[in-house]
Amino acid sequence: MNLPLCIETIRLADGQLSNLLYHNERLNRTRWACFAATKEWDLNELIDIPQEVTQGLYKCRVTYGRKIEKIEFEVYQPRVIKSLLLVVDDAIEYGFKFLDRAALQRNFDKRGGADEVLIVKEGLITDTSYANVVFWDGTQWTTPDRPLLKGTKRAQLLREGVVIEQKIRVEDLATFTHVRLINAMLDFESTPMIAVSQISF
Repeated sequence: MNLPLCIETIRLADGQLSNLLYHNERLNRTRWACFAATKEWDLNELIDIPQEVTQGLYKCRVTYGRKIEKIEFEVYQPRVIKSLLLVVDDAIEYGFKFLDRAALQRNFDKRGGADEVLIVKEGLITDTSYANVVFWDGTQWTTPDRPLLKGTKRAQLLREGVVIEQKIRVEDLATFTHVRLINAMLDFESTPMIAVSQISF
């Protein structure tokens, strides 16, 4: 049986890998669930950082199955997202960070004139095609409690008490003023806020 490959995407800033505690937790949780692996890996020991990527911001992508398939580095340039389109997909599943992103891509392709999609599953807000989301109501940051993928930045912000999680239905969007996209590559404090009015249906 051909098992699916998985990936970890890690922020590499000036030669330093970020948030490895949370990446290691997800990596080993995925390996246990998908590959029945029992021995834990430590990404800090597995990743050799080439000298040529020690200055600036890079995306480090680790592709793995039962073993490491490859480790790649590429210059990171964040996408500019100013508008979101709600798309409904009650069948989508992306509970692990699989290399195969076809289901996410199919939803992204429905964005029309918007910059990105915000996926709704069974009436609940989940994620965009590449990031978790956090909503601001004027006093508190809140993230959906049923994301498609539990991201590492999301895990960190929850553990540190910066955000809380709760069920967010489409009709609840009106209670928020802004949304931010978060993932391993996006720094929470400097990620632009998008007005909820820029989310179309």
